[in-house]
Amino acid sequence: MASEAAPCTNKEHDSLSFVSSGDKMKTLYSHHTHSVGDNFWHIQWCPKYRYRMFRKFKYKNLAAACIRKTAKEHGMNVHALEVMEDHIHIVVSIPHTMSVSKATQLLKGRSSYLFFRSHAKARLRYPQGHLWSRGTFRTSVGYSDLPTTLNYVNEQQKHHAPPLGNLSL
Repeated sequence: MASEAAPCTNKEHDSLSFVSSGDKMKTLYSHHTHSVGDNFWHIQWCPKYRYRMFRKFKYKNLAAACIRKTAKEHGMNVHALEVMEDHIHIVVSIPHTMSVSKATQLLKGRSSYLFFRSHAKARLRYPQGHLWSRGTFRTSVGYSDLPTTLNYVNEQQKHHAPPLGNLSL
């Protein structure tokens, strides 16, 4: 009999993700009052005018902290977050009572507010107070696609890295 791995629990939510049992991978879903399931989303958005606002390490960290704080305040669980110079990728599970458009609105709106409160000089570039552009990319992620999507988000630095010199002969 194969040894079972301990379940991967999430203390903020009553959910379990993957449990390894030998060669098999079992999926354990969140249990709610009258429903069972999880709500994973891959969301991507950009700063207004696609300015490269997050070139500096301290601004990348500030943006990531603002997004994570917003997610925690509204009961969302961030599984992966990558802040690039000119866009954000996040894999997040949202409460089953929240729509993805509401989750996106909260993530963008509140994180923008927190960012401007912590970095007042950013208002010089964005005098209207709109840090994020209006557009977004959103797609639901199932358990079968979750490892691939998490890897894609975590590998964004490599994906957007400049080519290594001239490779032509």
